[in-house]
Amino acid sequence: MNLAYVTTQARGATDRLLSAVAERLEAEGVRLAGVVQTNTECADNAHCDMDLRVMPTGEVIRISQSLGAGARGCRLDPGELERAVGLVMGALGNGPDLLIVNKFGKHEADGRGFRPLIAEALAQDIPVLLGVNGLNEEKFLDFTEGAAEKLEPEIDRLVQWMRRVLAERSQAA
Repeated sequence: MNLAYVTTQARGATDRLLSAVAERLEAEGVRLAGVVQTNTECADNAHCDMDLRVMPTGEVIRISQSLGAGARGCRLDPGELERAVGLVMGALGNGPDLLIVNKFGKHEADGRGFRPLIAEALAQDIPVLLGVNGLNEEKFLDFTEGAAEKLEPEIDRLVQWMRRVLAERSQAA
């Protein structure tokens, strides 16, 4: 099983890192499935708009919703998140080289969101690379039964991991 994750501390750093890794791997011809996130600051408040780019199609899905001024609840739009999950699930049938998931977040920690898709990819022997926030790292490690490899949050390190995985899979074939 090839499963790796990265955790960063700065706000939005994991999203930027995984987006950069996806761009580099796509440029090298690696067939990707999954999602990477872009955050756009909103001028009127401290929140940001969260958009997922679905790979390989490039479709962009806004997964944040405006709850109005003063709202304190979770801004995630679970319906749009599940729509993204469905699109990526369809892409698994095309035999991608790698599944990238922007975050193992609260939904995944609770058994929803991308969690079933991650399990399906691993069952199909598709390598998985994802971001995990510190709040959910323990639940992620429980889910993976400790089988996930934690990587340094550096573009070159993540790309090297993928190249190693591709080389091992090629030798095994």
